[in-house]
Amino acid sequence: MRGKIAVAGKGGVGKTTVAANLARLMSRMGLKVIAVDADPSLGLAASLGIPLEAIRPVLLDKALVAERTGVQGGYGLFFKLNPKVDDIVERYGVPGPDGVTLLPLGTIEQAGSGCFCPEIAMLRALLRHLLLQRGEAVVVDLEAGLEPFGRGLAKHLDVLIVVVEPSVKSIQLAKRIVAMAHDSGVRNVYVLANKWVGETAELEEVPALLIGVVPYDELVVKADREGVPLLDYEGSRAAEALLEIRRRLVSELGG
Repeated sequence: MRGKIAVAGKGGVGKTTVAANLARLMSRMGLKVIAVDADPSLGLAASLGIPLEAIRPVLLDKALVAERTGVQGGYGLFFKLNPKVDDIVERYGVPGPDGVTLLPLGTIEQAGSGCFCPEIAMLRALLRHLLLQRGEAVVVDLEAGLEPFGRGLAKHLDVLIVVVEPSVKSIQLAKRIVAMAHDSGVRNVYVLANKWVGETAELEEVPALLIGVVPYDELVVKADREGVPLLDYEGSRAAEALLEIRRRLVSELGG
């Protein structure tokens, strides 16, 4: 199975829970998995079962970014666009349950729309390294769309999973993310219906294959409230559905 996967969707739809559990389920197959937290909320650690105090977000290490990009003071126009990143996983990766390695990225403080700053150069170089040069499977938890990758990198993803909940705003955003993914050349784009009740007919307007349905499950809320990762919470229908989705992904991708 090829394993460079990104998970996107509107805030609050459960994409971080999906990303964390897919990463652990893939690791249980015997794959080495890096789970990348590219969402500013940095919720992937908790969903994996890793204490927040154990993580050091890469992009929040200003000294590292300055050293690797060669930026001096107010950086102006001059910094390295391809900084050294091949040791970042080993330095900042945090071991988690089932052998998953968490790589927390952190928030980029941009001066304005369209800003290309040293942190973005670092981010793009790191994502390029993970997608093209590392042999591990990679699961990236995104904020919403594919902006962190840019057009040139997104095409190297094997899979984009767009998580959707039963709301108009979520479905409308999913349509935009799917269109962006197709335009960027992502090979396989899937929709995952999460917290779902009833039929999925409204998802027919989203131009991507439905990879699976995760039913609304009170145990997800309970597990989150208790700080227990979903896979470690017995009897969850949502966890069972995610296991079936992992099986289908493996089948779709020929693994």
